[in-house]
Amino acid sequence: MAETDPAPPATGRFDIIAEALALPATADTLLVDTYLTDREAASARVFRVYRPTPPHFHRGSDEYLYVVSGRGTFWLGDPATEAEFGPGQLLFFERGTVHALPTILAEPLVFLSIDTPRRAPTDIVFVDPAQGSPETFMARNAPGR
Repeated sequence: MAETDPAPPATGRFDIIAEALALPATADTLLVDTYLTDREAASARVFRVYRPTPPHFHRGSDEYLYVVSGRGTFWLGDPATEAEFGPGQLLFFERGTVHALPTILAEPLVFLSIDTPRRAPTDIVFVDPAQGSPETFMARNAPGR
């Protein structure tokens, strides 16, 4: 979490739609997120994806993505597994599993993300480093933030 971000509450009730609506309409990075909870055992975030996301993986946590709004395509492990997703569906990526969101079909594309254990904001490894970095992936990692 960036030093300028307020600490998320330890417990509470969260309005996912209100959090989604508060995300900016555009971004220079692939996504912008906001933490709902941020504990060592797990973190919960709402994030919006602004552009297709190249193949990448996370070293330290499993990622559960509940589709709040929007539609797109994703694949796990192999581009040949590409499939469509939409609101109300849950995508699961086990740590170390290469995955991608190659196509955004309807916007805004917003997810509720549960990462177990907590995923550090910089824990993203692009298969092709020329396609991204933690700084280009997430607004909270961007220079000058």
